[in-house]
Amino acid sequence: MPSDRLFGPSLTTTAMAAVVSDTSWLAAMLTFEAALASVQARLGLIPPDAAFVIASACDPQRFDIEAIGLQAAASASPVVPLVDALRDEVGGDEARLVHHGATSQDVLDTAMMLISRGALDLLLADLSTLAAECAALAERHRDTPMAGRTLLQQARPITFGYKAAMWLMGVLDARRGLMAIRSHRLAIQLGGPVGTLDSFGPRAAELMAGLAQELGLVEPGLPWHSTRGRIAELGSGLAIAAGAAAKVALDLCLLAQTEVGEVSEAAGGRSSAMPHKRNPARAVEARAAFAGVTAQAAVLHAAQVGEHERSAGAWQSEWPALSEAFRLAAGAVGHTREALTGLQVHTDRMRENLARLEGSAGSADLTSAQLLVDRALRIYRDEEAIP
Repeated sequence: MPSDRLFGPSLTTTAMAAVVSDTSWLAAMLTFEAALASVQARLGLIPPDAAFVIASACDPQRFDIEAIGLQAAASASPVVPLVDALRDEVGGDEARLVHHGATSQDVLDTAMMLISRGALDLLLADLSTLAAECAALAERHRDTPMAGRTLLQQARPITFGYKAAMWLMGVLDARRGLMAIRSHRLAIQLGGPVGTLDSFGPRAAELMAGLAQELGLVEPGLPWHSTRGRIAELGSGLAIAAGAAAKVALDLCLLAQTEVGEVSEAAGGRSSAMPHKRNPARAVEARAAFAGVTAQAAVLHAAQVGEHERSAGAWQSEWPALSEAFRLAAGAVGHTREALTGLQVHTDRMRENLARLEGSAGSADLTSAQLLVDRALRIYRDEEAIP
């Protein structure tokens, strides 16, 4: 596996790496345990004093994350050693009320939702910034003629603003999809040993609703232990978002070819052997990150098919795959934004290349392309005006 020190940082962002780190996962699992105890106390399922002691002990800094990770293999989950460590921290009679009625999947699935909420907030902000870059290019180059290309061949005239407007529409589509997931699909998990809520008796429905409110997550109605569609949706949404960015990055790579020469990154990448080269390094890294996201999304899709009430392996594959999908999606979006920031657009070269098709750039009727730019910008501004 590549080292995070050598390869990892270049394909993500510092902020996203922190949000999906092992430390963040530990904090999210402890957040679940503290919230569970607090809501159970309000419902009379455990004494209030016990809930206070448990919540007070749920401080990530009090736990040895490396030791928990090493012990996780014995139970195929980090929850068992974490709960053992938490009970040790709580001590006394209250220790037996730690994790009361819950199961490992309740903890990890809810932690996945908490991690996803923070990661989605970051990614949505990055998509908004990328959309703003695309919109600025579309407006600035609404009337800049260039050759449209189909099957990698010059086809009919467009404007560079039109191309940027199409990039913008892809980014907005991806952002809408992730916003819907953020608003409606991040749900708590609570079901107990086999997902039937039998550990919680007649207060089960109240406990589920109270826990959802406590954590600021959706109340799902029923446990989703063996129904993994919402995780697969996350994988799809991340792949679409990374793909929208990577589409921009690929176009930039093609337009930056020496033989085309229509754009270049403001800070071109160097070659170790050829000093004359100015590589589209940010766009290249965005494409590499996208390739990784699709692989992780495939893992999350495959994990939908699990055995009976808790899968033997598929569920366990989701945790690292989701973290890596977020890391790489952030890299794809972030590096594409960097590639567009200060992008150098060589309009003379665009006209020169277009002249090979039309005889002269000035003879092209660009009205339709320009009107589509205007429409795309109206859509963008309308969406930005929504709180």
